[in-house]
Amino acid sequence: MKKKGIIFDLDGVIVDTAKYHYLAWKKLANELGFEFTEEQNEMFKGVSRKRCLEILLDIGQVKATQEQFDQWMVEKNEDYLAYIAQMDASEILPDVTKVLEYLKSKDVPIALGSASKNAKPILEKVGLLDYFDYLVDGNSVTKAKPDPEVFLIAAQKLGVNAEDCIVFEDAVAGIEAANNAKMTSIGIGDASVLSAADHNFKDFTEIDLGFIKNLLESR
Repeated sequence: MKKKGIIFDLDGVIVDTAKYHYLAWKKLANELGFEFTEEQNEMFKGVSRKRCLEILLDIGQVKATQEQFDQWMVEKNEDYLAYIAQMDASEILPDVTKVLEYLKSKDVPIALGSASKNAKPILEKVGLLDYFDYLVDGNSVTKAKPDPEVFLIAAQKLGVNAEDCIVFEDAVAGIEAANNAKMTSIGIGDASVLSAADHNFKDFTEIDLGFIKNLLESR
């Protein structure tokens, strides 16, 4: 049987840190004198912090010097870090641990493939760090999803061929990145949004361990 590798995205797949990103961006928007809605926040999914701030300033029609821009990036991140410092195991999304336990019991190598630069402290906070053999995060990649770089590096670290990797993702850009890497893509979330995925589930409660077993045994 061919060796398979599993790659998880972090935000929206393992934990929901998107709400904390939203609160931090909303706080900055309010300080700059405008409102930032949850609908607008949808545009920020899977996007780099720098690009998010550019979009935010466009929404508020705020002009910034380079110095102000850099300062606001730092401020947003500090606010976000203050929110995630309060995280614990209750933040793990339903049934994620069940799937991680199963993969570990089968000695399947597991990597994280996330744009987050705070992936390690988050996994430590919620007590899941030990499940992961490798973390490939925003500190180790230069290209953002849908570029497949993050997943290709993860496959390399796991010692598994790209086409034998299975990726769990909740963002359109992430599904595209997995598909671009010729990996099996599993969309977690709204199937109509993530229609390009090879398989779709609302969340991990819908995933039967038999399905995972079949994926691991497929050619």
